[in-house]
Amino acid sequence: MVTLTKIYTRGGDKGETSLGSGDRVPKHDLRVAAYGTADETNSVIGIVRLHVTGDVDAMLARIQNDLFDLGADLCRPEDKKGGGDGALRTTDAQVERLENEIDAMNASLEPLKSFVLPGGSAAAAHLHLARCVARRAERLMTELATTESVNPAAIKYMNRLSDHLFVLARHTNDDGRDDVLWQPGANT
Repeated sequence: MVTLTKIYTRGGDKGETSLGSGDRVPKHDLRVAAYGTADETNSVIGIVRLHVTGDVDAMLARIQNDLFDLGADLCRPEDKKGGGDGALRTTDAQVERLENEIDAMNASLEPLKSFVLPGGSAAAAHLHLARCVARRAERLMTELATTESVNPAAIKYMNRLSDHLFVLARHTNDDGRDDVLWQPGANT
């Protein structure tokens, strides 16, 4: 368990931060940007949770915890052999849980006949924002993976999470009945 007794350390005052491995990197390092954007996703989900209850809130609570796991995974690079050296890693089981939840929610939704615009309810609008931030985190993670080792399950998790957030937005919009649909060329 983590114990934080002092919030500021002055260690980053010169534009560097420490990874979980202890290595110092610039604060603009792509790995830091990736886990920072995963944290940003988590923050938007925290806003969504102000607007939901019950099973939806429970799903989002699990996702928030998973995103902290994913951040811990990303901040501790794998060793040169790809080993985890005991570090916390995102797992395929976490990805599978998202897939199962997507399938369960999607079963009650009508097929889409147009793209969905963010809106309908406060929860759905914020879920769409979280989805967009998750996609940005995924882009950063895949870019990082072109030059450094990134846990493939973490990339899969972020990919599936954006799908989950999309389906959950439709679910919270009265199973899609309150979705705002794109009307191509409506204002031309």
